[in-house]
Amino acid sequence: MPTPHRDARTQIVNPFAGRDVNWLLDYRAETRGAHPFLVWEPFDGPRRAWTYAEFRRDVLRLAAGLHARGIRAGEAVIVHLDNSPEMELAWFACQRIGAIVVTTNTRSSADELEYFADNSGAVAAITQPELAELVAGACRHVRWVAVTESLVGGAPAEGALKPQAEAAFSSLMGDPDALPGLASDPWRLGSVQYTSGTTSRPKGVLWTHGNALWGGRCSAFNEGLNADDVHLVMMPTFHTNARTYSILPSMWAGGTVVMMPKFSASRFWDVVNRNGVTWCSMIPFFLKAVQQQGPAPKHSIRMFGMAANETPFDQFYRVRSMGWWGMTETISHGIVGDSKQANKPMTTGRPGPGYDIRILDDAGRMVEPGQTGHLQCRGWQGIQMFLEYLGNREATESSFVEDGWFVTGDRVTLGEDGWITFADRDKDMLKVGGENVAASEIERVIALVPGVYEGAIVAKKHPMLDEAPVAFVIPAPGLDAEARAALPAAVIAECRAKLADFKVPHDVHVVDEMPRSTLEKVHKAKLRERLAQMARQTEAAG
Repeated sequence: MPTPHRDARTQIVNPFAGRDVNWLLDYRAETRGAHPFLVWEPFDGPRRAWTYAEFRRDVLRLAAGLHARGIRAGEAVIVHLDNSPEMELAWFACQRIGAIVVTTNTRSSADELEYFADNSGAVAAITQPELAELVAGACRHVRWVAVTESLVGGAPAEGALKPQAEAAFSSLMGDPDALPGLASDPWRLGSVQYTSGTTSRPKGVLWTHGNALWGGRCSAFNEGLNADDVHLVMMPTFHTNARTYSILPSMWAGGTVVMMPKFSASRFWDVVNRNGVTWCSMIPFFLKAVQQQGPAPKHSIRMFGMAANETPFDQFYRVRSMGWWGMTETISHGIVGDSKQANKPMTTGRPGPGYDIRILDDAGRMVEPGQTGHLQCRGWQGIQMFLEYLGNREATESSFVEDGWFVTGDRVTLGEDGWITFADRDKDMLKVGGENVAASEIERVIALVPGVYEGAIVAKKHPMLDEAPVAFVIPAPGLDAEARAALPAAVIAECRAKLADFKVPHDVHVVDEMPRSTLEKVHKAKLRERLAQMARQTEAAG
């Protein structure tokens, strides 16, 4: 089967023909030059802002410095940074010279980082002081490592540079007049992000410049962004959500990005009101944490983007929530709510502009309204869909089935009225005594138990049933010892009252925290590892 991205070059006109990421930055610097683009709100140190013109100036200086240090078009640069101005400058500077920017999760282990560097063939790396030793040790084949002068959060780092092949980030700045010309090409390779691996190594999702522009244009349209919007970014900027749901769409609309080093419940309202924030990408973890700070003050936010439309949080925050679904592979929102019209509460949305969506049952037939099935998504590779998995042709080809449909690994429910609601990841389905059980179905019941702050369901091996559900729950803040001790029984009782008997958790573990993956999602693979370890300890003791 020919891959769609090869067909696209000869069968359609690229919607961004003659354009690339550099065109977008230039356009905004010329049309909105004096308007704030990036506002940095560090936890330590002074607040700082760049206009579009100032941001382009610094991007060009860094791009010139990267070129002077030997970085050429088509070469990869690891950018291992938390949210920071340096991350944004590095991302756009790599695009300027045609280099491929490889943004990696700063929670990665040395083994993971070594794999990312080797898989991408990175020739250089940029990181922050806390991670400099890790990066220098793991990225053994790069020519040099540059280190920022500030710690995460904005505090200056004294004596952070090590004697190995490192340089201060500021020393990379060069003369923009020395930059070579680069023709605009939306098919040029632009960036790589690594997906979370569970049973295998993470896959490097390769985007073109056209992918990035699609994310900017499509998300700006879906979110109803305009030049007066101020978008708060707390999500990690090495991830798709911040990049193509917030930063690039804000640039497309000519608006402003306010960036925090990471989410902080105690700083949330202060940053929002000081900057007149109007738009914010949120997750339940953030919303619950901010709620603990007390009643919502008067504020300027008009909309939250999150996993579901018009959630119960809307009343507390006096904000309208717009639902969406997307993946690193889909660039923008494959399923999305409407920013201007009423959406059905607690649904995810409808097929997003530019994407084909289908939902199949286990036999490969389209589901009927009211049924849940396997979600597949289609678009042109290199435009609406990622180009390929870097250096992994087999994984790329196996992810697409006939006629270019991408197998997402997600399950969704098609409503009678056409609204689509996210159900589960395929890997979150349990097989209990021959019955299929969705973890999310049990989690929805647990979430309503008084005293539960957050819950997660994973499977444990069972000698008779194959698998059995096990719950991990975080108690609500301030819960006393007696109520905490009673929580497992309360969870079991609520599940017995509202679920079939085979869906009731066999065990409930009360924990103070859970392992987290990107976007603060519960890292269920690590919870399964914890269960397996518990089982081994029990077996050894017995």
